[in-house]
Amino acid sequence: MSGEILIVIPARYASQRYPGKPLAELRGATGTAKTLIERSWGAAKRVPSGTRVVVASDSDKILDAARAFGAEAIFTSSACRNGTERCAELLGTLDNEPDIVVNLQGDAPLIPDYFVESLIEAMQADASIEVATPVVRCTRTLYDKLVADEKKNIVGGTFGAISSAGNAHYFSKRIIPHFDADKADDNTLPVLLHIGLYAYRPAALRKYVACEPSALEQLEGLEQLRFLDLDVGIRTIEVQSPEWEIWELNNPSDIPHIEQSLKIMGLD
Repeated sequence: MSGEILIVIPARYASQRYPGKPLAELRGATGTAKTLIERSWGAAKRVPSGTRVVVASDSDKILDAARAFGAEAIFTSSACRNGTERCAELLGTLDNEPDIVVNLQGDAPLIPDYFVESLIEAMQADASIEVATPVVRCTRTLYDKLVADEKKNIVGGTFGAISSAGNAHYFSKRIIPHFDADKADDNTLPVLLHIGLYAYRPAALRKYVACEPSALEQLEGLEQLRFLDLDVGIRTIEVQSPEWEIWELNNPSDIPHIEQSLKIMGLD
C-alpha cells in the first residue's frame, strides 16, 4: 500500500435538478467569482492529510474547466449512478492504490477540512473500519423545524440510527429514531444529521460496485444503504457544526445561501 490519501470530487454535468451546476459561479467574501467545482476543489485542497485530489467526471466541459484552474481531472463513465460508483471506477484507473479514498461531493464546497480529517484519522487508527462518514447532532430548535417540515412532506436532511459504538444501523430521509419530543433537550437529542461525505477502503468500493443497487437504496435514494445491505459496516464520526451553514447547491436558489457561508468563512 502506498499510504496515499486520495480525495475524489465526483461531478456530473447532466444533473436532473440543475444541469451544468458544477460550472455555476459563486462569489466569495471579496466578490471573486469561482465555479462550484473550483470551490469544491479548494475545500479538498485545504485538507492537511490529502496527498492527492482528483476531479472525476463524465463531462469534457467539467474536466476542461478543472484543468484550467490547475486540478488533476480524470474521465469516468456516464454509467456511474452516484459518487461512490464514480470513486470506484476512478480507483480502477490508478497505477498505485491509495490506502483511503475520500468522496468529497462536487456540490458541497462548504465542508470544513476537520470533517474530512476526522474520517481519515479514525480509519488510520482502526484498520477494521471499512467506510466512515460524519454526523452532526441536531439541536432542539432544528429538530422542531424538521418535524414541522416532515408534516408538510418536506425532506430536510438525512438521519442516521447509530449504535453506541458509532456504527450505523440505518440511514433515512425521515427523522430517526422516533421518540416523544418532550423527552428531548438540546444536549442529549438523539437525532444525528448525516453529512454526505465518505471515506472508504478500496476493498469496500470493490464490494459496492460488484452488486446492483439494493431495494432500500433505491427506495430511500441513499447510496450508502447498499453498503449496509452488503454487511459492509459504516462507522459514523460525530463532528461539531461549523460557524457557517453547510448548504449544498441543488438549485439556483441555493446560491445566495452558499455565498453567505463563503463570506463567513472569509474565502475569496
